[in-house]
Amino acid sequence: MLYGYARCSSADQSLDIQIDALKAAGCQIIRSEKISGTSRDGRRELETLLEFLRTDDVLVVTRIDRLARSISDLQDIIKVLKERGASLKATEQPFDTGDIYGSLTINLLGVFAEFETQLRRERQIEGIQRAKTDHPERYRGRPPKIDVAEVRRLKGQGFSVAAISKQLGIARTSVYRSLDMIR
Repeated sequence: MLYGYARCSSADQSLDIQIDALKAAGCQIIRSEKISGTSRDGRRELETLLEFLRTDDVLVVTRIDRLARSISDLQDIIKVLKERGASLKATEQPFDTGDIYGSLTINLLGVFAEFETQLRRERQIEGIQRAKTDHPERYRGRPPKIDVAEVRRLKGQGFSVAAISKQLGIARTSVYRSLDMIR
C-alpha cells in the first residue's frame, strides 16, 4: 500500500501541488500538515503514518525535504521504516532505500536539506541585523509590559507587594524588580 505525506512550513503555503503529485503516484491515503520540518516534534500526521505502516508499505513524499530538514531526523525516520518493513519513495528524487547507493543518495539529499535550512537561518539573522542597523527605530524590542511608575505610585500609597502584584496582574518578582529591590 502507498501512503503519501505532504508538508509545508506555514499556514499560508499550499499543499495542493504535493497532494496532486502523491495522488498521481498512486497513494491511497495521504496525510498532510503545515508545520516546520526542522524537527519531528509536533508532527502528528507523520507520527500517525509511521505508526500505521506495515511490511511492504511505502511512504511516499514529493521530495526528501518535505519529510525531514535534518539528517538525524531523516535517519531516524528511515530506521523506523526499516523496522516496520516499509520503504520510502520520493516522486521527484529517484532512489531505492533497499541498496547501498540508495542509502548514499538519501543521506546526501538529507544533508542538502539540512544545509539549506542552515543557510536560510543565517540569511534571516543577517537580514535582521541589517534591518536593525538601517532602521533602529523599528527594532527596539518589545515594549515594556510593566508600568514602573504605577508600581512605585501604589507602593507609595502603602500597598503591599502582593497587593500591587494582584492589582496590576504581574508577578511579585516584577514588582520587586520595579522597586529596585532585586536585580
